[in-house]
Amino acid sequence: MSWLRPRDHNLFVNLGSLLLCGLVAGVVVAAAFFPGVALSGLMAKESLEQFDKLPSELIVDDGPQISYVLAADGETRLAAMYDENRRNVPLHDIAPVMIDAIISAEDRSFYEHNGVDVRGIARAFVANTAADEITQGASTITQQFVRLALTYFSDDLQDVVDATEDTTGRKLREARYAIAVEQQLTKDEILNRYLNLAYFGEGAYGIFAASQVYYGKRPADLELHEAAFLAGIVRSPSQYSPATDEGRRITTDRRDWVLDQMVDTQVITPAQAAEGKAIPLEVEPERLPNMCVGVATNHWGFFCDFFYRWWLEQEAFGATPWEREQRLRGGGFQIVTTLDLDVQESMKDNVEETLATGDERALMLSAVEPGTGKVRAMAANRRFALDDPDDPENGPHTDPARRADGVRGTYPNTTNPLLSGGGDIVGYQGGSTFKLFTAIAALEEGLPLSTRINAPTRVTTRFPVSSGPCAPRWCPQNVNPSYMNGVRDMWSGFGRSVNTYFAQLVERVGPEKAVNVAERLGIKFRASGTAENPQDAQFAEEPLSRSWGAFTLGVSSTTPLDLANAYATVAAEGVYCEPIPVEEIRTPGGDSLGVASPRCNRVLDEQVALAAADMARCPVGGDSPFNRCQPNGTAEVASEIIGKPIIGKSGTSEGERSALLVVSSKQITVAGILADPDWAETTQRMKHDFVNPAVIDTVRDAMEGVDGSDWARPTDRDLIRSESAGIPNVECQTVAEAERRLEEAGFDVRIDDDPVDSDCPAGRVADTSPSGDGFEGDTVTIRISNGSGDDGGGDDGGGDDDDDSGPGRPGEPTIGPGPPPGDED
Repeated sequence: MSWLRPRDHNLFVNLGSLLLCGLVAGVVVAAAFFPGVALSGLMAKESLEQFDKLPSELIVDDGPQISYVLAADGETRLAAMYDENRRNVPLHDIAPVMIDAIISAEDRSFYEHNGVDVRGIARAFVANTAADEITQGASTITQQFVRLALTYFSDDLQDVVDATEDTTGRKLREARYAIAVEQQLTKDEILNRYLNLAYFGEGAYGIFAASQVYYGKRPADLELHEAAFLAGIVRSPSQYSPATDEGRRITTDRRDWVLDQMVDTQVITPAQAAEGKAIPLEVEPERLPNMCVGVATNHWGFFCDFFYRWWLEQEAFGATPWEREQRLRGGGFQIVTTLDLDVQESMKDNVEETLATGDERALMLSAVEPGTGKVRAMAANRRFALDDPDDPENGPHTDPARRADGVRGTYPNTTNPLLSGGGDIVGYQGGSTFKLFTAIAALEEGLPLSTRINAPTRVTTRFPVSSGPCAPRWCPQNVNPSYMNGVRDMWSGFGRSVNTYFAQLVERVGPEKAVNVAERLGIKFRASGTAENPQDAQFAEEPLSRSWGAFTLGVSSTTPLDLANAYATVAAEGVYCEPIPVEEIRTPGGDSLGVASPRCNRVLDEQVALAAADMARCPVGGDSPFNRCQPNGTAEVASEIIGKPIIGKSGTSEGERSALLVVSSKQITVAGILADPDWAETTQRMKHDFVNPAVIDTVRDAMEGVDGSDWARPTDRDLIRSESAGIPNVECQTVAEAERRLEEAGFDVRIDDDPVDSDCPAGRVADTSPSGDGFEGDTVTIRISNGSGDDGGGDDGGGDDDDDSGPGRPGEPTIGPGPPPGDED
């Protein structure tokens, strides 16, 4: 960083430089010491006037600084994010020997001149002429600081360009600025800012980064020979690089020269210099890994990526994503995240034990804290890394068409946001986990948990479809009739994941209301299409949402994070909190930013949420305070293993293309999805014996040593059960008369269009399901006689069979061929 740049030096070149420097020095000295005096004896009046007109007001600020991303413990570093690896330190945190070394090497008269050193110009000329090379620069530390400040802080792009040009004009401007800076800042402030801005090579900007990169220590701990090395390379880091044998030799000579200068300036003794020179130069710089691909532990990468994407969405950090990223990479923040290292380690271990990295199926888990939205862990059986195109590790693409084109899959290496969504990742079909949204919508519409509906093997609804066994009507079915069929209420319908119960329930409520609940609980509809080819985003809007009956069975896509947060909202008794990855964000000055605060609001009535939680005990082996959960919930082993109060739900999409499980205590919610991120139409069957153990064991580990509190019993009786009422006997009556009597008695009436054997005349009512006693608001199905005289009845009972999808881990059956993808258990 000198006025005199490396070039062939002979006497004439150096003489020219001396004359130029003398001219500049004359102007500077005159301006510094004789302002307002006629200077005809020193130089032309015009020259002084021109010099006085040069700009002198310099913007002085801190350079861009590295931001550190820490775990929730506030100490463990997850990642560093920067454009320039720089961390400002005060002068008192820099070893005195480093200060002595930089002054001796760069500007031994620093504390004596007023910004420009006339004697230093002459001394540099003599030294460089004698050595026939540039060994000393004529620029003072103040001038070098000016050059750096113009590069970093000027609002005028031309100033930045001019600051790097080797011209007389540039040197005059630097001199003018240097004089002004000396009046604006103290010597120590100038020196401190210079040491924090200067580039030391190997991506190290400033003395803190240089100390870390070259020696792995803080600047306060630098020793003499280390300080001499750093002071020696700052003038030309690319020239003085110890990366090669020749570079090490040149750099050693440079270090030893600095030690000699320190002797010359009497800050060390000759003996100390000799001791420093005797130490071999053994420097192996380690550049600091940058951004999320450089996380300290690889499986933290997916959480880090979620944090990074979250930051880019926060308007508090800038008007555009580009501005926000610049703020992150240059703002010098200390960011304490929500990542719980114990939960994260347990989750990753459970994932790998169940389905190790390298498998083309992705096992993806996320954990959220109910009531705060703090994301506590994210793990998958993937390495968070870019696959090297020159030496690829990733396996063949699972989509046959793309595999035929030679495209590789995203396993084991990927940086795609598999767990949080974004970019091309829209999620994975949610299956029966979405039945929660229909149940909540029903509760909000006044239908209690005791609402009973006859759930046959197949039911034909009013919702239109373009294909399927009952087209143009949607007719989902239960695959395991003995386990699912019969008269169900919400407890048993949800506990055994009865498709035909929820198909009829959403018919009564309206799919648009279930969609609205999902949106309030944080489900995002990322898949977007066109009017001709609508996808989730279009179906979620009216009027299409009014006919989206299949939504109740989870045809829509979701991510582990969205799904965990939706169930966490129920666990928090109706309080939704935006998923947030930060506990605290501190500025370099130590101020805490409010943007890290939880963002929560109530989206469900507390009693509705408690009723939904009561129902959601049933699938995971819990019991309702009203004793309404039936045995053999779809994932009932969870309660036994975890041993604390929990709620949850399993799900499987059509064709078993995805398998899901959500389990929540009041303290933590974990959602897991097993799917193929590369090919949504995979022909592989995703099994619960992978996703269930990983989720259940993660909740168990997280709750170890925690007193798991339970949800309160809902007190709003209207949400639990209606008054009991006898179902009128309408056998052999006309359908119209039977429908009228049942509605007058307070029942919701459904007519089964498939005639059954009966003694009653054809076209009359054969019987109802259920019959006998019921509750107001129950759905009663009228079955029509075919007049055969043989009442064959039908299965109106339950059944204890359960489709075990994993060793000791009950899963849930899926439906067979049928309407739109996603019809499942």
